[in-house]
Amino acid sequence: MKYVVSEACIGCGMCTGTCDAVFSMSDEGVAVAIEGDVPAEEEANAAEAKEGCPVGAIEEV
Repeated sequence: MKYVVSEACIGCGMCTGTCDAVFSMSDEGVAVAIEGDVPAEEEANAAEAKEGCPVGAIEEV
């Protein structure tokens, strides 16, 4: 499973607080997801981050 963060991101940082193994903040102040597959041990945290995004900017691909 992989995630991407869309341009809708407002840079609130909720996803990084929930799953910093998958999401980080870019120099532009918006979230980015790791390029590879989500590690199995982080799948639940990554899904929680997706569900908690206030603007729905995280998509599973």
